[in-house]
Amino acid sequence: MVRTARERSVALALLSEGRSSIAAARLTGVPASTIREWARQPLDVTHRRDCPCASPAIGDAPAYAYLFGLYLGDGTVSRAGRTWRLRIFQDAGYPALVVEIASAMTRVVPERRVSVVTRGTDTGRGCAVVSSYARHWLCLFPQHGPGRKHERAIELVPWQQQIVDQHAELFIRGLLHSDGCRVTNKVGSRHYPRFLFSNRSADIRGILCRSLEHLGIPYRSSGHTISIATADGVARLDAFVPQKA
Repeated sequence: MVRTARERSVALALLSEGRSSIAAARLTGVPASTIREWARQPLDVTHRRDCPCASPAIGDAPAYAYLFGLYLGDGTVSRAGRTWRLRIFQDAGYPALVVEIASAMTRVVPERRVSVVTRGTDTGRGCAVVSSYARHWLCLFPQHGPGRKHERAIELVPWQQQIVDQHAELFIRGLLHSDGCRVTNKVGSRHYPRFLFSNRSADIRGILCRSLEHLGIPYRSSGHTISIATADGVARLDAFVPQKA
């Protein structure tokens, strides 16, 4: 029996929610063996209807997870003639981080050139804009839409959720390298480090929280800010989120 693309999408979405293949089979009517086979197949991105090209495949999922975190924090996709442009904004005072961003962008779309342009700011340090032109950026970041991210719904499609779950550390690293920081609070003579992530989008904050929960890292939420302050939580993040440099 030939299964539809919608059946596959729904089944994989159920798996991404943590359901077993048997549970997904009961809900969809698709055999559990078929669902397990779908889960083992390479991750192909279903292109949007207005995309002029064939469906791209994620060749470097770890790099994509990191780049996706950066995009949700300080990235944008915009039309540029017949193609699309991805831009990631970063403080130019962190040259090593700018190089890491450019490397990730190159690994995701290796056939396209990546450029870095520094713009002046009032702080004197400047803003580095890492960008690349490719027809597939719209497919790779379906969260693109009119208006600011915090003014519209931000939801992961099934193939993105699968990548985020498989490479949660790199995804969190991208988010914290964009809208996050590591600070130290002083209480008396003792110093307590913590990580902070601030973003106006409740959806993006929720996505970060789910990834932290996926790794068992405790956090607290207050307003637009997520705080990771326990000694164990900070140590876990220190292992894969190096300080900006």
